[in-house]
Amino acid sequence: MIRLAELSIDLGEFRLDRFSLSVNEGEFFMIVGPSGAGKTVLLEAIAGLHMLSSGRIVIAKRDVTSLPPEKRNVALVYQDYALFPHLTVEENIRWGLRFSRHPDQGHVEGLIRLLRLEQLLRRSPETLSGGEQQRVALARALAVRPSVILLDEPVSALDPRFREDLQDYLSKINQEGMTIMMVTHDFNEVLSLGHRVAVIVEGSLQQVGDVKTVFSEPKNRQVAEFVGMKNIFNSIVTGDRACLEEGTALALNGQRVGGECLIGIRPEDVMVGRDLPEGAGNVFNGKVMAIVPRGMAFEVVFQVNGFRLAGRMLSSALVREDLHPGGECRVGFHSGSIHVFKDTNTI
Repeated sequence: MIRLAELSIDLGEFRLDRFSLSVNEGEFFMIVGPSGAGKTVLLEAIAGLHMLSSGRIVIAKRDVTSLPPEKRNVALVYQDYALFPHLTVEENIRWGLRFSRHPDQGHVEGLIRLLRLEQLLRRSPETLSGGEQQRVALARALAVRPSVILLDEPVSALDPRFREDLQDYLSKINQEGMTIMMVTHDFNEVLSLGHRVAVIVEGSLQQVGDVKTVFSEPKNRQVAEFVGMKNIFNSIVTGDRACLEEGTALALNGQRVGGECLIGIRPEDVMVGRDLPEGAGNVFNGKVMAIVPRGMAFEVVFQVNGFRLAGRMLSSALVREDLHPGGECRVGFHSGSIHVFKDTNTI
């Protein structure tokens, strides 16, 4: 559906470098990375808003590299909405229909109802809340029935209740065949919506693959840190053992990588006290150094055998194990929870 071949863009202080990527028809493809990584620039390039230094863009088997935005049949929804301030909400939504040979007014009416915009149609975008503007921007993009919709953090300004509704809607139109590329900084959105994901750091593609693989088997430290694998340590791996710089030896589970490696342990795989089953493989005496609220759970930092280990615990576990700063406990993780990888730069 979308193929980027050796795409490069030079914006002076920032460069998107030799970017090759394919997105399948009907796929919900996610793009993630830290701020300034180039995620929005990539979407803008696909939409035709940046001149390429080199490379090609193919959409639905058409080479659109030299085509203007209106000839590409893609819709781009920005994080900051980019609505026309001199037009009403309804005029914004219907604006793209003037370029359509066969505008579908019934489709537009359905979008207005679905996104709950009936009471806002005569208002100016400047009088709307951020969430309302986001809904209008999405309706405007979908009104022209694009072959691809490009979304730049579309739910960032929405309240939690409507965010869930909009995520359900995006999932629905994807299941109906819409190809979606979506930029987000929240890997939870990737896990709930995405089929595949690309991780971009400083204009370079670090890893691309199905969501489960990228989440559980990051290729390098940058990807591992972004997908939440906070416990990353330098080690020497020999057979089924990994020796950390602090001297602690960890039991592995059939790892094939050897020599100097990084090992990673996800915080949610760290267990405490009575959660530790017999034969867990790596169990230590630890001290609680800090407890930090992280949304629905808590991040608990332990000092263990000369190194620090971050765990993710529910409040029920904190109470049950009587965890508090300065308190001692038993902490550990299964050998199968350890991910061993070389710190490669890019794919």
